[in-house]
Amino acid sequence: MRVTDTKPLSSTAGYGEAADTLVEQYESVSFADVHRDVLHLFPVRPSAILDIGAGSGRDAAALARQGHMVVAAEPTAELRALGQRIHGDRKFEWVDDSLPEMRMLRSRAQRFDLILLTAVWMHLDALQRALAMKSITDMLAREGRVVLSLRHGPVPAGRRMFDVSVRETVDLARGHGLRVVHHSEREDPHARHGVRWSYLGLQQETAADTPVQRGQRRSSRFHRSS
Repeated sequence: MRVTDTKPLSSTAGYGEAADTLVEQYESVSFADVHRDVLHLFPVRPSAILDIGAGSGRDAAALARQGHMVVAAEPTAELRALGQRIHGDRKFEWVDDSLPEMRMLRSRAQRFDLILLTAVWMHLDALQRALAMKSITDMLAREGRVVLSLRHGPVPAGRRMFDVSVRETVDLARGHGLRVVHHSEREDPHARHGVRWSYLGLQQETAADTPVQRGQRRSSRFHRSS
């Protein structure tokens, strides 16, 4: 009797085997193009930034070039190795860490002004997303921001992805003390048929989110959100 292997795919399934092709794809578009709708959410002063699911290191390298202190978390060894080779001239830290737990970075009690999740969130199932949002908020500095993108459309063979809505993500974020500062929709930068993206900007709620008293000013490391 033939037994079918029904073991579920991991969140990183298919990435190691296709690392060369994927890195070429990632590097074919620029940081500025991929994040064109959310560039105003990034810090204007040198800040601590965590890029979760850093892939080839494209975004981490661009942010390091701007003077930020960047940690690139990438659990797929093949992607890390290629990224280190391509962007070895850029000063940022690579770590082998992943959601939902982010065990290494949370053990370091590190806090980040901005946490970037590009094409990551839809790889996590519902329970993992709940755990991951807690991990993210634990690592966020006061008034810190989260910028994430959600993929919608057909799932490539051999990969694990879930159809995650903006509404679910926003509700989960609000339950962890984050407010929405941006939402936009766009086409796929690689022009893949049926694929589109949602972009969200989230910010930690603080007492300063209440109306500012007359005559008071608050400085910010960020551009003004719009």
